[in-house]
Amino acid sequence: MFSVVIALAVLTGYLAIGVASGDVDWLALIGDRTWSPTNGAFGALAMIYGSAVVAVLALVLAVPVGWSAAIALSEYLPPRLAKPLRLSVELLAAVPSIVYGLIGIMMIRPFVAALGDVPGGDSLLAAGIVLAVMIMPTIVAVSVDALAAVPARYREAAYALGLTRREVVRSAVLPQARSGLRAGVLLGLARALGEAIAVFLVVGRADGRLPQSPGDFFSSLVHPGQTLTTKLAGPEPTLVGTSGPHFAALCALGIILLALVAAATAWGTRRAGAGAGAGGGVKRGHRPSVWLRTERDRLATAFRLGALLLPATLLVGMLTILVTRGSSALHPAFWFSSSTGAAGGGVRDQILGTLLLLATTALIALPLGYGAGVLIGAHASPKTARVLETLTVAVGGTPTILLGLAGYVLFSTAMGWGRSWLAGAIVLVPVVVPVIALTTAGRIRSMPGELTEAALALGLSRTQYIRSVVIPYTWPATLTGLLLGLARAAGETAPLIFTATVFFGAPALPSGIVDAPVQALPTHIFTLSQDSGAPEAITQAWGSALVLVLITAVLLSLAVALRNRFEGARRWTT
Repeated sequence: MFSVVIALAVLTGYLAIGVASGDVDWLALIGDRTWSPTNGAFGALAMIYGSAVVAVLALVLAVPVGWSAAIALSEYLPPRLAKPLRLSVELLAAVPSIVYGLIGIMMIRPFVAALGDVPGGDSLLAAGIVLAVMIMPTIVAVSVDALAAVPARYREAAYALGLTRREVVRSAVLPQARSGLRAGVLLGLARALGEAIAVFLVVGRADGRLPQSPGDFFSSLVHPGQTLTTKLAGPEPTLVGTSGPHFAALCALGIILLALVAAATAWGTRRAGAGAGAGGGVKRGHRPSVWLRTERDRLATAFRLGALLLPATLLVGMLTILVTRGSSALHPAFWFSSSTGAAGGGVRDQILGTLLLLATTALIALPLGYGAGVLIGAHASPKTARVLETLTVAVGGTPTILLGLAGYVLFSTAMGWGRSWLAGAIVLVPVVVPVIALTTAGRIRSMPGELTEAALALGLSRTQYIRSVVIPYTWPATLTGLLLGLARAAGETAPLIFTATVFFGAPALPSGIVDAPVQALPTHIFTLSQDSGAPEAITQAWGSALVLVLITAVLLSLAVALRNRFEGARRWTT
């Protein structure tokens, strides 16, 4: 948990020092929509509105489909069919955000342009749809793990009472998996609020846009807007310097964003805590209606199985686009040769740099995230756990551009590392740790009480209880969290640009830590995608994106095989 606290302290310290470097009129910042640095006007109301709208749109679109798909995978499909589909969903979660942004430009913007009769299609609606597609695999993956952790005896008892499958899911399974389902939504919300690059490419970045009346709300959705993250990911943070009112206002935007994430998390935790007493075995107080039970059960089955079609269609469509556009990646020479010039040769050095960053991040983040998850799920009181969970999600929802700027000040400037691969890996750790911690804590909360009671009856010490009971039970969820976290880290671009990577000229593997940058696939893709006028650069960008997705798919497949082995080994617990 110290890693989360330290990351939050460094980040808030950086933002507080920035705010103190200039006078910030907080009332004007929150209540005014005009952002004009040349006139000294710093109003963020339109950005707050934009962030809230795209996040709500993403949740409205992603949560029903994500939960229904997770229930179908866990409760309706046979394991032989569900496992490859689950791997496909996790592959979707591993697609880098820059790829979602490129696909948003190709497919979502034309759809919105036709829907709203608006040229270009840059809009809040396009950003919300892209974010919904991005967070849905995360919600499905975490929810499936929570549903799979519900002991089989709850289902058997419910079926023995004569309930239909829909009633068993509603009355016996969902109450037990509630904390894990909530963790999936919180992780999705954190990613929606903190995502910058994909939204940056499709939202339009128009300052000061607000609906003039309630009737203008739906019209404003199909027009360009601005969010807090796209403002921070734009050119202003790198051009404004490190002091003055403009820099202070940008740091204040970061504080507002952190506060929004913390408020949403606190609200979600409070609501869950209020209803926690209802979940003990078959839900108390719920009396299934006998009216059209069979027909309603069939309708629920059709809807939940149909929800699986959307992730499957997305995966097939995305792979088709990647293979079609990134055909250069299908040649072995592209993988095993170094780049020549700005957009020639292969991506061997970028592959090695990416793997080095991910492996180092995993080694640092796994023990830190697991320890934080055990603290939240097993040791902390309910009130303390809610506070720690809020802090953890706040760190997970932090825009990575802020992590990059804070890492640049701490490692590259104050410690004199310059651009360093180790600094880049450390900056990515706050991206991965919250995912591991929340999935692990959710799994611990779903543990049957009999396991803890049996361990206490045997006289196990706290250390023995963690080693013999908690770790075997939670390891699959921890591994899922690590994979999801690394999948997100693999696509991060903004923090690496400031701390660890260069586009060209770095050796394949660094020989030290100080002034030892690497080349990485996300930075390579982002830099090439900016050069939209050169067809060879765009081809190289799509080829690099396909390489990144394929590498992630191989790593996911190996990890899923290990997870399935652990799940098989712990069947005695259910």
